[in-house]
Amino acid sequence: MSEKISRRTFLKRSTVAGATAGMLLATKTPGYAQTDKSDENTLIGSLIDLTKCDGCAAYDTPLCVTACRQKNEHRFPQPQKPIKDYWPQKKHEDWSNEKDRTDRLTPYNWTYVEKVQVNWNGKTKDVAIPRRCMHCLDAPCQKLCPFGVIEKTKHGAVKIDENFCMGGAKCRAVCPWDIPQRQAGVGLYMKLVPELAGGGVMYKCDMCADLLEEGKSPACETACPRGAIEFGPYEQIRKKAYERAKEIDGFIYGDVENSGTLTLYVSDVPFDKIDEAIEAKKKEENDTRFGRPHMKPEVENMLETTHGYMLATLIAPIAGAAAAGITAYKVLSGQKKKEGEKQHESKEEK
Repeated sequence: MSEKISRRTFLKRSTVAGATAGMLLATKTPGYAQTDKSDENTLIGSLIDLTKCDGCAAYDTPLCVTACRQKNEHRFPQPQKPIKDYWPQKKHEDWSNEKDRTDRLTPYNWTYVEKVQVNWNGKTKDVAIPRRCMHCLDAPCQKLCPFGVIEKTKHGAVKIDENFCMGGAKCRAVCPWDIPQRQAGVGLYMKLVPELAGGGVMYKCDMCADLLEEGKSPACETACPRGAIEFGPYEQIRKKAYERAKEIDGFIYGDVENSGTLTLYVSDVPFDKIDEAIEAKKKEENDTRFGRPHMKPEVENMLETTHGYMLATLIAPIAGAAAAGITAYKVLSGQKKKEGEKQHESKEEK
């Protein structure tokens, strides 16, 4: 961001604008009114066929992963060091020394391929599972973001505004798969309250929303050499998933999980067996870090639980203040930009 904002100015605007907003938002449904431009007629879904994916066995890195990294590397975080701990904790999340990791989700790697061996019907089968954001139809991360910086595009892609994310990680806490990953030492909180709030910026797949807006295919689909990843109108993708599952006497993941997602998987082995294999491999490797999502069938949406509703009610006043402050800043920044453009045009005319 080119415009600068002081901590005092941000908090002043947030307090005034959020005092009323917070009270109103707390009485609404879980969460509050973040931008959601999508509707059922414009949704784009994706089908990941695990019977076709071999994890790009002939390559060191799966091509979908490489394509995603190349497409988004200009957005990867560049933290200011030394990085301070999250107050009052004595820790912080820093992946900047592991930028090249492609075996899990990180702030520098928004898709990866989990490879496991699954025992099913007396046979052992190698399964490769591309993992990234599921892009939920009713995304709890969007509804419960304390700073109101997660939106859904007209195609249903769930996006984090990296310029205004404060890194509180509430989005990860309410995501059944812990998808968004955090990098400390970057983001707006560094300019406002580096000692007291936030924790960096959260990063994840945004479904190549910019390419979808141009009518183009996401990078992972274009790069896949086996046609294992396919994007298209959501209802068509959903229909195709069920047709494919029937054809192979298989199973579907993503249609009911977390109230439904735009990402659908089809497999010829059950997803509970895939999940068991993933968890067994993580346990064997003693891997307890974020970034390797489970695949438990029929996981519930926190928004549909009492705990989720209460959490939303508690968050709403904070969210109202933060969102109002950020909105005010965006408006003022836009006004200043327009004024600058007009001054520039006037000088050119002279």
